[in-house]
Amino acid sequence: MPNDYAGIQYKEYLRKLKEALAELPSFCEEFFRGIENTTLIRTRYAYAVDLRLFFKYLTTEFDEFKSDTLKSLTLAQLDRVTATQIEMFLGHISLYTNAENAEVFNHEQAKARKLSAIRSLYKYFLKKEKIERNSPALVEIPVIREKNIIRLEPDEVANLLDAVQSGEGLSETQKKYHRLTQARDLAILTLFLGTGIRISELVGIDMDDINFNANEFSIIRKGGKQDILVFGDEARAALLTYMLEREKCNAADGHENALFLSLQNKRLTVRAIENLVKKYAAVATPLKKISPHKLRSTYGTSLYRETGDIYLVADVLGHRDVNTTRKHYAAISKDRRRLAAKVVKLREDGPKD
Repeated sequence: MPNDYAGIQYKEYLRKLKEALAELPSFCEEFFRGIENTTLIRTRYAYAVDLRLFFKYLTTEFDEFKSDTLKSLTLAQLDRVTATQIEMFLGHISLYTNAENAEVFNHEQAKARKLSAIRSLYKYFLKKEKIERNSPALVEIPVIREKNIIRLEPDEVANLLDAVQSGEGLSETQKKYHRLTQARDLAILTLFLGTGIRISELVGIDMDDINFNANEFSIIRKGGKQDILVFGDEARAALLTYMLEREKCNAADGHENALFLSLQNKRLTVRAIENLVKKYAAVATPLKKISPHKLRSTYGTSLYRETGDIYLVADVLGHRDVNTTRKHYAAISKDRRRLAAKVVKLREDGPKD
């Protein structure tokens, strides 16, 4: 069963989705009911946000879609949207000013996600035979350029953990807090680097999820699936040290079972952990922008280098498709192939002049 944190997350996204639906055209309610059993609540909320942005653009920029509210837009109007207008929308959101007068930038991946939301809406109503045109299908998906994966080298991993342990390099203000959070922070960084856990999974860990007899703990994966991660001796030692402090904490109401607590005795948030990682990384690896996801990549790299088993890496990291894993660690595969080329000798003494 999902833990309390997963349940709280679900309710929060459900609340946000209902708020977004209150602004969206009436036909969107049917769409979200129709995809409820095949999508995550987070995905549906993200769709709602993206569709709201799309409909606001239509009603602002084109006379034929102008109306008193987004709610009054009809399926007949949706059927009249052209591929060119959708392309203009994607161009608009590359850089625009939002309602709070702040500049918003969307890279190719973000624009591809928004196009995906629009395509899903059209696909649903085409299937129901309530519209006739599929304009989004005529729009090319933005090309997503692959970025080099930033990860830590073994010596940088050691430097990062040393920085957490000692507090060396932190400002005087940071050191005051470090004395209170050192055991917690070391346990968090060690779990990232020793298990490849996602930040969302780590935030959701409860006290009773951990089994020290088997050196394992249960997590809630993306999609709500429960899984088990196994940790090594270093992570065990760091967790046990932190647990001695955690058991003395008087957790705030509703946070009693949370493993990682803030100084306010509430469950640590994703943002707080991102800032925590950033703080220590700035000391240990100032030339690299290190995030929790890059610590996950570091673990995946280390595991693949040690085992050469892409299926094991995919399984441990919780990738549904091994091709996702293969794409991320393709550079290491090439390194291994170069090593293979050097290892195999065709002639003992090498080529003759």
